[in-house]
Amino acid sequence: MKPVVIRVKRLEGASAVPFPAYASEGASGMDVRAALREPVTLAPGQFKRIPTGLSVAVPPGFEVQIRARSGLALRHGIGMVNAPGTIDADYRGEIGIILINWGEQSFRVEPGDRIAQMVLARVYRAEWIESVSLDETPRGSGGFGHTGIE
Repeated sequence: MKPVVIRVKRLEGASAVPFPAYASEGASGMDVRAALREPVTLAPGQFKRIPTGLSVAVPPGFEVQIRARSGLALRHGIGMVNAPGTIDADYRGEIGIILINWGEQSFRVEPGDRIAQMVLARVYRAEWIESVSLDETPRGSGGFGHTGIE
């Protein structure tokens, strides 16, 4: 598989933060780390923007999706408020991760901690065509639990 080149810029004060990296050969997401000068504590129910110290130039036709790390979610109840987050191809600001503590204990984010995953995804542009009717399907307009609880 040919890699997609993404230019990345380290921001001032983030020279020690590693670039996002795949943790295994088959990983879909790259771990991204906290660019903190000192630890940050999230109380239960609290959310904060955690800086990564990085900005990127995503090529046109792609986006970078930011997703929670499953280990943090399972062990500590740490997630993301806007999961998945989207880094658009034309955004050049710092990538920030909005972490939330859904757990019952305070959680401390240390400088350099792996706090989220970044997944590169292809993007397609839609063209809307107004129509007076749509094709019928077995599901029809059923939604929000229409298939029952089980």
